[in-house]
Formats: sequence, C-alpha cells, structure tokens
Amino acid sequence: MTEALIIAFTTFFATIGPVDVAVVYAALSRDMTSDQRRRTAVRALFLATFLLYAFALFGQILLDRLGISIPALRTAGGILLFLVGLDMVFARHSGVASTTPDEDREARTRKDIAVFPLATPLIAGPGAIGAAILLMANTDGDLYQQLAVLAGLGVVLLLTLLLLLVSGQVHRLLGVTGMNVVSRIFGVLLTALAVQFVFDGIKESGLFPG
Repeated sequence: MTEALIIAFTTFFATIGPVDVAVVYAALSRDMTSDQRRRTAVRALFLATFLLYAFALFGQILLDRLGISIPALRTAGGILLFLVGLDMVFARHSGVASTTPDEDREARTRKDIAVFPLATPLIAGPGAIGAAILLMANTDGDLYQQLAVLAGLGVVLLLTLLLLLVSGQVHRLLGVTGMNVVSRIFGVLLTALAVQFVFDGIKESGLFPG
C-alpha cells in the first residue's frame, strides 16, 4: 500500500504539476483582487477534483464499454506519461500537461478562468486523467491499493490548492530556474515509471509468448 501511495503521489505530482499550475495562475490572476483569486482557485480545484475522481472511479467501466484491455491501457498510458515526462525534463510545453500558446491567448481574454484553463487542462489535463485511470486499473482490484491511489491524488490536489492560494509568493520564491529544477526531477521519475508501464503492458498483451 505504501508503494502504491508513493507511486500515485509521484505520478500525480508530475502530471498535474502543482508548482507550474501555481505560477501560471499567478500570471493569469494578476488583475484580480485577493478575494477573487481565492474564490477562483477553490472553484477550479473543486471541478478538477470532481473530474479526476470520476475518471479514477469509473474509468474502468468506460474502458470495458469501449473494449479496451488493461494491457492496452498500460501501454498507451505509459506512452502518454512518457511524453509528459519528456516535456518536464526538457522544460518545454507541448499541451500534454499544460496549455498550448493558442489556449494561453484565449485564457487571457476570459473573465472567468476557473473552468478553462485552470480546472482543465492545467489541473485535470490529459496526462492526469490518463494517470488516474491507469493507476486504478493497475491495482487489479486490490481495495487497499485503490485507496492508496485515491489518497495520493487527494494529497496532490490539496497541495495544488495551497499553492494556488499563495501563487504569487511561489513565483517570486522559486523563479524560472527553481521551477525547472523541480519539474526535471519529477520528470525523470515519471519517464522511468512510464517505461515500466509500457513494459508491463507489452508483457501482459500476449504478443510475445514466453
């Protein structure tokens, strides 16, 4: 259970990127009052939490309806997480776990940024949603491991909310270099974990007997 909790925390920390989200939010909310920033952060976190837990709890049902096997999910999810990890290691933004330039421009013209781009895709983006489904499927129905995954997600979401509430201070404290250091460390861990998911998926697929 402890191992599942550590893996879940590391994976969700990497795919959600609480520090990156807080810095982006600091830039997007610079014209808001402190009360508006707080309410926007809470609303966005509430929506993102609903989305991620919904996919974590009911993602398996969706996969069954679509006829997607667990080995296929592990392989595809591993590839997606690997791409997220590469973005983090090289400090680039492809849109997998962050907003694209077009989305950035649209966000700046919106009066309410709680739903877009904050809740999704910054917090509950494709990488985080894919990780939620993959990690829950990876528990093989073990209740304690499932609880560990949900707890790991909850801890990262709580940390994200706390950083959103102090986003201005985080930006000033870490700066660009500090953010990239944190991002690269978790990116390396995520890419290694992603490769393991791909290995496990291929092994369980039956494509290569023995």
